[in-house]
Amino acid sequence: MNWKEIYEKRKSTAEEAVRLIKSGDKVVLAHDVAEPPALVAAMVANAENYRNVEISHMFSLGAGEYCKPEYKENFHVNLWFLSGQTRKCVEEGYGDYTPLFFHEVPGLIRNGTLPVDVAMVMVTPPDEHGFVSTGVSGDYTVQAVKSAKTVIAQVNKEVPFTFGDAVFHVSEIDVFVEHDEALPTLPGAKIGEIEEAIGKNCAELIQDGDTLQLGIGAIPDAVCHQLLNKRHLGIHSEMLGDGVVKLYEAGAVDNSMKGIDKGKFVFNFVMGSKELYRFCDKNPACLLKTVDYVNDPKVIAQNPNMVSINGGLGIDFYGQIASDTIGYRQFSGVGGQVDFIRGAAMCTGGNGRAIIAMPSAARKKDGSMVSKITPLLGEGQVVTTSRHDTDYVVTEYGIAKLKGKSVKNRARALINIAHPEFRDSLKEEFQKMFKEKF
Repeated sequence: MNWKEIYEKRKSTAEEAVRLIKSGDKVVLAHDVAEPPALVAAMVANAENYRNVEISHMFSLGAGEYCKPEYKENFHVNLWFLSGQTRKCVEEGYGDYTPLFFHEVPGLIRNGTLPVDVAMVMVTPPDEHGFVSTGVSGDYTVQAVKSAKTVIAQVNKEVPFTFGDAVFHVSEIDVFVEHDEALPTLPGAKIGEIEEAIGKNCAELIQDGDTLQLGIGAIPDAVCHQLLNKRHLGIHSEMLGDGVVKLYEAGAVDNSMKGIDKGKFVFNFVMGSKELYRFCDKNPACLLKTVDYVNDPKVIAQNPNMVSINGGLGIDFYGQIASDTIGYRQFSGVGGQVDFIRGAAMCTGGNGRAIIAMPSAARKKDGSMVSKITPLLGEGQVVTTSRHDTDYVVTEYGIAKLKGKSVKNRARALINIAHPEFRDSLKEEFQKMFKEKF
């Protein structure tokens, strides 16, 4: 049987496909942009026929209907990362959050710690040889396809065909549902004075020839804006975003001085604009890999001048960083922050730099300000990055190098880049904690 016959035989409607899901099954949804909306909507519409179907995934751009309380008998949501539409079910106790290092997820799927009965993904139409690509998601999505008992794929011509690990022959997928729709896009981040200042401070730590890991949002975009005149930068990053493509178009990125995968953008998922997705489509310079490769600290460390840039929600005098909780509230997840911080610390030649970049203060709903630099993390707030891992901390007021400093000197360095409104009170707390004048 040739690939066209296999494909035609396995085509189905979304309504028929989701009937393959049985009560008690563990369903994994593809990550981020690759979540298949038509399949998820059909699954939710069929909810009355399920009991205790477990739904797991990391960041989601979907509607998250299965998280609603009216479906709590039908679906049990066990998430590895939270987003806006999935947070409430965990906060209200009828959903679960499982903390995981991003790079470990494929291995945990392989060894059965995270079993997968059904994987639901989104793919390109088959090419002339019968291969499809998950295009915008390699990460754990690839392993979910390989390990699942049943794989259901939404075929969408808007998905870019990306080279690397996320390519499958049609014989590896059980059901195909053809449904074209626009991929989720993100509007350009608004860069204000604070973000611009943080971007400038981060750029001081970046040299020609460095390999970068960047996320998404106003601060990473502000950093990219400050790097347009750099040269021979490389990209080895869990996510590929629009800011990186702008650096490439400006001649700042050519991936020529990386320790591994020279000449290639290496990433495990894509999120951004239509132009970004078009950039990735059949582009031999783009290598979409699984997260147990991209985020493995031992792999990251093979780049001799690795610079990771991540965000934080708060940091205390000891250098403990909270990036995924606010008080007792689970806000997001660890993602790849610790993976890249440790990879940068281990990198060949010892010239790695791990940066936590964040505004010095946050504004509450009532308009008042709260310092993100505090003597101790707040009650209930969980440590994402340990004080032993923290290297550079950057705010709009400067750069604090923590690695190698005593606890007292860490606190001094952090107070010096705190918001001026809070420095006096922080100095008072310093004196109480350490029995020493600032």
